[in-house]
Amino acid sequence: MTDNNTTTPEAKPLDFIRQIIADDLRSGKHHKIVTRFPPEPNGFLHIGHAKSICLNFGAALENNGFCHMRFDDTNPSKEESAYVESIKRDVQWLGFGWGENLFYASDYFDQLYAFALQLINLGKAYVCDLSAEEIRSHRGTLTEPGIESPYRNRTTEENLALFQGMKNGEFSEGSRVLRARIDMFSPNLNMRDPVIYRILKVAHHRTGDKWCIYPMYDYTHCLSDAIEGITHSLCTLEFEDHRPLYDWCLDTLKTPCHPRQIEFARLNLTYTVMSKRKILQMVQGNYVEGWDDPRMLTISGIRRRGYPASAIRKFCADIGIGKKESWIDMSVLENAVRDDMNNNAPRVMAVLNPLKVIIDNYPEGQNEELTAQNHPQKPEMGTRTIPFSREIFIEREDFLEDPPKKFFRLGPDREVRLRYGYFIRCVSVDKDPITGEIIAIHCTYDPQTRGGSAPDGRKVKGTIHWVSVPHAVSCQVRLYDRLFLTENPDADKSVDFKEHLNPESLTILDNCMLEPSLAKTLPGEYFQFERNGYFCADLINSQPGAPVFNRTVTLKDSWVKIEKS
Repeated sequence: MTDNNTTTPEAKPLDFIRQIIADDLRSGKHHKIVTRFPPEPNGFLHIGHAKSICLNFGAALENNGFCHMRFDDTNPSKEESAYVESIKRDVQWLGFGWGENLFYASDYFDQLYAFALQLINLGKAYVCDLSAEEIRSHRGTLTEPGIESPYRNRTTEENLALFQGMKNGEFSEGSRVLRARIDMFSPNLNMRDPVIYRILKVAHHRTGDKWCIYPMYDYTHCLSDAIEGITHSLCTLEFEDHRPLYDWCLDTLKTPCHPRQIEFARLNLTYTVMSKRKILQMVQGNYVEGWDDPRMLTISGIRRRGYPASAIRKFCADIGIGKKESWIDMSVLENAVRDDMNNNAPRVMAVLNPLKVIIDNYPEGQNEELTAQNHPQKPEMGTRTIPFSREIFIEREDFLEDPPKKFFRLGPDREVRLRYGYFIRCVSVDKDPITGEIIAIHCTYDPQTRGGSAPDGRKVKGTIHWVSVPHAVSCQVRLYDRLFLTENPDADKSVDFKEHLNPESLTILDNCMLEPSLAKTLPGEYFQFERNGYFCADLINSQPGAPVFNRTVTLKDSWVKIEKS
């Protein structure tokens, strides 16, 4: 009997790719799903790749299938083993693994060469002596057909001999290529006899000097998919026009496995660039500190900044998978990070711009331990003790000598609550005799207000954080902000995108003061600095006893005011 009062929550509708996969399993077309993530090891991965990683690995896991990790290492002039290792770290950090399914396109170089010979024997490939510029000019346009190469009708024997010569290193780079023989009049420019092999006399990071010819991506990718038994080859929309070539290679060679290529919209995020080429320009031009600069939306950069992997996965799930290009505002990503850290980050006190407070009526030499919650909404995270003494640091911005009416922090003859501590009242200030800068504040405290409430019931409107001077841990804090000032740095092609860099994307604060519980913070640990934001101990510069903190994200979206002003 069904209980009519019980409601079952509706399942989230499947995106169009997961729907295709579900239909293929239901119909029996496939009994096991096999996807792949195929990065080229010519740089570090960025947040756009995270969307693809979550889709490919996620769709496979959801259906008890497999996702292969395959490096598209067919261009040794731009690829390095260091990039391979960084990509592995990024995928694993996001929470995914490939088990035994780690592959490289270079694993298939012998098979790809054999397939090329097969195409030549079928009359479907030929060696062309045109230069790269001549090939481009012969290709035609969207409104004009291409021009057939004068070498297009070489005999099979001549093509086999020349291709063998290319493999043996008998010809110079750029002198000859192998092209697929398809249709120079095709409305799809990718089908106008594309190059499938070129000469590159460069050592490969895995195969060394064995090869001096290397296959092109469009040729390699589809055949690698077929060799591995991939069922669904998921890629971004820019490859939609390449799909006919993907299918042509597999159909022409009659491969036993013919994966289905499906395209989805790439991630376009405001206030950043998603091009490896542009990211490389910033790295090589020293506009940033490297591929893992916390201002960069490389995966290694956001990991170092303190973005939790769970927040990235949630962000990718929330934005979904679509067929049309769209833009996601940076605030969506930042809010995903903020929500995750708000839920999981322990609370601590840190003073970023310290101003000394001397509590005149507190006994000299006395210290006491106050109890503080690690997370007000999560009692299971426990408590900690923080020392209190006669001298404390507060934020310089929490005191004004001539405060406006709605300033509820500390001022002359004003009373505030110290977080977890006492009520204090300002009685005087010490100033530098030359500059006039305030160097210390003198206050009195009410010993009856320990814990933050007064027995007589009086109220104060302001609560400020603080750190005990003799117990404080000094550290460097790096305040990171968005790397670009404009939503789309690439919008105006007549202006170098680097002209839009935010000169205030990094502010370094030395001699910030932390509560002593943070002294032994390990690299990668993160916290909410109460009233200041979410911070993470830097993965590179932090040492036990000497942490360096990166601001991961502010408590609120500070860019709303900037954009509306």
